[in-house]
Amino acid sequence: MKKFNELRKKYPEFVYHSFDIKWSDNDIEIQFKFSIPPDIHFRPSIIIPAKKFDFKIGADHPVVKNIAFHIGMIELVSYWKCACPAAVIVEAGALNAAQVQWWKKLYFKGLGEFFYVNDIEIDIDLFMDIQVQSEASFNPSTLDNAAKNLIPVGGGKDSIVTLAALSPMKERNTCLIMNPREASLQSIYRAGYSDDGLFEIHRRIDAKLLSLNKAGFLNGHTPFSAMLAFNAAFAAALLGVRFIVLSNEASANESTVANTDINHQYSKSLEFERDFHDYFRNYISPDIYYFSLLRPLSELQIARKFAAQDDRFFSIFKSCNVGSKADIWCGKCSKCLFVFIILAPFLDLQKLQKIFGANLFEDESLWRIFRQLIGVEDVKPFDCVGTVEETNAALSMALHQNPAAELPLLLRRYREEFPDLILSPDRVNALLNHFNHDHLLPESFKKFI
Repeated sequence: MKKFNELRKKYPEFVYHSFDIKWSDNDIEIQFKFSIPPDIHFRPSIIIPAKKFDFKIGADHPVVKNIAFHIGMIELVSYWKCACPAAVIVEAGALNAAQVQWWKKLYFKGLGEFFYVNDIEIDIDLFMDIQVQSEASFNPSTLDNAAKNLIPVGGGKDSIVTLAALSPMKERNTCLIMNPREASLQSIYRAGYSDDGLFEIHRRIDAKLLSLNKAGFLNGHTPFSAMLAFNAAFAAALLGVRFIVLSNEASANESTVANTDINHQYSKSLEFERDFHDYFRNYISPDIYYFSLLRPLSELQIARKFAAQDDRFFSIFKSCNVGSKADIWCGKCSKCLFVFIILAPFLDLQKLQKIFGANLFEDESLWRIFRQLIGVEDVKPFDCVGTVEETNAALSMALHQNPAAELPLLLRRYREEFPDLILSPDRVNALLNHFNHDHLLPESFKKFI
């Protein structure tokens, strides 16, 4: 909290100056200008390779500037957080009072983990004052979009399940990858898609932000999925696609810190999905529909669906953030352990060991993370992991499936130290067969899951 107060005093303002769209035959680039007066300047950008897409709208269409401005609104929070200035001055475009409150809610809840980890105690009214100093207003646009699908692919099991579920609609699907890496590319290739039909977005972070992080300015988690949402909407508008089909599950709604609203996955939650859906319809266009196909399902159910896929996906999918640049499972983080646990009832230990390079149930150094995942600690890992109950359900199934005398270390300790957490077969079956009706799926998509 001390550093937070010192930085806010030294840097009272953050300014979103402008955005600039450069549209050529080779690519589309949007560059943003932010600053923390007097002397900190940022110039992040996104670049979209044009490829051979038949864009349905051109550079002069009003929705292009509207969405570009909004991409800047979600980008700015990554730069604002390094000093957390009390005033955010928006010069790049106009927002009404309702929009200002919408953005404050997204920033505040999306930064819940950031505030928690940095010991910052502040409420939604005081953390930021958004001051609009522009008359460049944007109005919602009508788009003649076709009933086609844009599917963001991250390279994990969830987006692979979505690709498999929507394979009957393959001719109507376009895959989107932000900052492509091997796991995401291999996911689409093995699902039968090629580079020609891949919509790429390359996000370039200003190196100044990285140098400030090294210099001791504040750093931490920001709502990446919200940033992806606005970028995906830009792609959908260009392509004339109606549906943006996410792969976020019901489990993303659970808070990370018990008895609070702090959720590492806030921008993957149904609350954000609904907020974004309404905001986009009211202020940008009613003709793009944003929803998650997997929202009715839990991580446990998705793991079962993933394990039923062809083996060709098992060797290439990756969800580990620590090992993402090297495209590996690090085998030491909460995401690796959670995915290992959630797949354990559906893939035998030999297959899991081949995927992860080790039997994570034999690694005693993971015991603390294991305890967080099963809910005996107040805070779950700050990562995209499932609920406490479904983690215990997966472990309960793994216990029933393996002879007691042959249980690996962590499963053995779990059975001995936490017998009260082991779920009954009836409860596990209930979880496996539950369909969550709190979702935004269009009726025509329900049959796919």
